Amino acid sequence: MLRFAIWGVALLLGVSTAQAQEPQPSQHYPSNPMPIAVLQGLDKITARIYTFEAPVDQTIGFGTLKVTVKSCRKRPPEYPPESAAFLEIVEQRPEQQPNALFEGWMFASSPGLNPLEHAVYDVWLIDCRTSPGGASGARP
Repeated sequence: MLRFAIWGVALLLGVSTAQAQEPQPSQHYPSNPMPIAVLQGLDKITARIYTFEAPVDQTIGFGTLKVTVKSCRKRPPEYPPESAAFLEIVEQRPEQQPNALFEGWMFASSPGLNPLEHAVYDVWLIDCRTSPGGASGARP
């Protein structure tokens, strides 16, 4: 049932859940590529929520996590609001091999649909932007 919900949301946004390539816009709801994803992360140890920006194709750190945004897309303002980002999240602990935790689409309108749920950290998408600014909080 969840798979059908993910597929349905991806279809409305015009993205493919099966591939990591740049998605093709849908004729019904076009989306535009954006260079910056705005993410929020919860550190469950400190109970703090951090808002941070992640440029597409650059890796940023959040605690022991390394987050890489492969694509970020947003609908134009004349359509129902939606932002989606394809993320790769890897945990890198000192003196250990990297552990891939998440690879897939996250949708801003449905944060519970595909969030990263980790023992210490949660990460979810807030928005896609054309320029940096407006994000608050510091990374741990």
